Amino acid sequence: MKYCVCTDAVFMGKGSIVDAMDQVKKAGYQAIEFWTWWDKDMDAVANAQQRLGLEVATFCTKFVNPGDPGLQADYLAGLKESAAVAKRLGCSTLIAQAGWEFESFPKEITRKQHRAALLDTMRRAAEFVEKEGITLVIEPLNTKVNHPGYHLSTSEDSFDLIDRIGSKQVKILFDIYHQQITEGDLIRNITENIDKIGHFHAAGNPGRNEITKGEIAYRHVFEAIKALGYDRYVGLEYMVDCDPLPGLIEARETVLV
Repeated sequence: MKYCVCTDAVFMGKGSIVDAMDQVKKAGYQAIEFWTWWDKDMDAVANAQQRLGLEVATFCTKFVNPGDPGLQADYLAGLKESAAVAKRLGCSTLIAQAGWEFESFPKEITRKQHRAALLDTMRRAAEFVEKEGITLVIEPLNTKVNHPGYHLSTSEDSFDLIDRIGSKQVKILFDIYHQQITEGDLIRNITENIDKIGHFHAAGNPGRNEITKGEIAYRHVFEAIKALGYDRYVGLEYMVDCDPLPGLIEARETVLV
């Protein structure tokens, strides 16, 4: 299995992304991911990538609400900008959000209208990423603890959305932490829909901390994913207050398969 470390989460507030990349390599990992590219020095990232031999597994497209029909052109323009950065870094997967409904409500956009706009925008995005050879992964988030007002949360709704978009290049980012909070039943939901999953995230629950802590039996979950022949990345996307290096090493030595 291939694993990457989300530098924006794990190393939040602990130096630059280049410092984080050095620590990721020191911990024995071969890839990173991050959230935002537009607030970082991409020249420095590319240089550190070459120096360390690290892959960039994924990062987010620009944060434009795809459920707002008035912002569709802005969303697609941000996607194209993000794809250009991805190509420079040798990255073939981009993360998309489904949008926050509280951003739409002041414009009198209903949930039904948000979904219709999201579908239309993602179908247009699919046409672009298919030509570019990029996979776009849409991330459901839990609305119970971390992200109230977000448009997409359950596995059933998320995989139905992928079916309706109808592109092999648009999949789900299955965040194990978020889906544990939303519904649990992790291995069954993953197993039945593995062909619609293009990336995973992992964090301990409760607390969104290290995967060596909490109620999720990550080694069993990872073994189930590996048995399905999954060959894309699993991203460690958790937060810690302490030095991240010992936890990354412990996870690699005791949990990862």
